[in-house]
Amino acid sequence: MAAFVKAINAKIRAHPVLNYVCSTHFWGPVSNFGIPVAAVMDTQKSPDLISGPMTGALCVYSATFMRYALAVQPKNYLLFACHFVNEGAQLTQGYRYLQWHNWGGKEKAGLAGGVEAVKEKAREVEEKTKELAGRK
Repeated sequence: MAAFVKAINAKIRAHPVLNYVCSTHFWGPVSNFGIPVAAVMDTQKSPDLISGPMTGALCVYSATFMRYALAVQPKNYLLFACHFVNEGAQLTQGYRYLQWHNWGGKEKAGLAGGVEAVKEKAREVEEKTKELAGRK
């Protein structure tokens, strides 16, 4: 049995593509791609859900691993791509966080909601007025 496993391992290691697909150089970034996928999907959610400290930590994390991916030998371009996508998504989230909390986004959203509430109240008053005018 051990000879069989050795033979299969030798066959895999002899083929460059199979050798790469069976390495941590491939599976590390592939398993890590869940982070940037989730980050990109989170850009569609409300900015009041964003954690500023976590977004900052993820920016530093991805920048560090982008550098690491190019520092190892051989260079790990798949890991670099994974963290490049995450860095972009986290910077977007960071901008959305600052826009919401520091640059008036929350107030603008509250004002927009207030305007809609006033419009709805005006419609109700108009309907009530028409109803009362129809009774006379």
